[in-house]
Amino acid sequence: MAKTKPKHKVYLVENHPVTRDGFAELINYQQDLVCCGSAGTAAKALADIDVVEPDLVILDMFLPDGHGIELIKDLIVRRPNQRILVLAMHDERLFAERALRAGAKGYVMKQEPTEVVMSAIRKVLLGEAYLSPELQHQILGQFAGEKTNGSRSTIEELTDREIEVFELIGRGLRTHEISSRLRLSPSTVETYRGRLKEKLELSGAAKLTHRAVEWVSCQKG
Repeated sequence: MAKTKPKHKVYLVENHPVTRDGFAELINYQQDLVCCGSAGTAAKALADIDVVEPDLVILDMFLPDGHGIELIKDLIVRRPNQRILVLAMHDERLFAERALRAGAKGYVMKQEPTEVVMSAIRKVLLGEAYLSPELQHQILGQFAGEKTNGSRSTIEELTDREIEVFELIGRGLRTHEISSRLRLSPSTVETYRGRLKEKLELSGAAKLTHRAVEWVSCQKG
């Protein structure tokens, strides 16, 4: 009797329970894949993944207790060979390259057809990288010295940490809450606020908060 080939273990990190459960069902429907666990927060994901040791982690960028970029970095520190695929609503141009630099092996948008997402999963499991044709074109264009839509936007020029602070401001957190969440001093958070206002050319705290709320709403889709 032929020996059954083990399935690849996939762990899901997704903020929305309905999306998370639906995607877990889709994974389990595949003959070669099994969902070995899931989480709605970065903290639970880090605790679980050390135990279940998945072949692949699929994660979203928008999590209630942190940014996906930081989670990717944390996972790679703990498990340097961990294969990670980002499945996101977020602007591909802004986050894909950051995710890859942090250690992810692929980035696919949630709007893509199921077969595209499954292809991305299997490519990353094989150790290959997955990028959309559009993103591949953008990256090749940058290497060739092409300009894409003129100069970079001010949001694109923010550092990973600045984007993380910007996102938390947009989610309604105050300085002391951001300080606690990111393990930074309140004065450091205020320094980041100042940098954000300068880079985004905003004259006050109210305008910074308004801009951040608008941006977070767009990222949530």
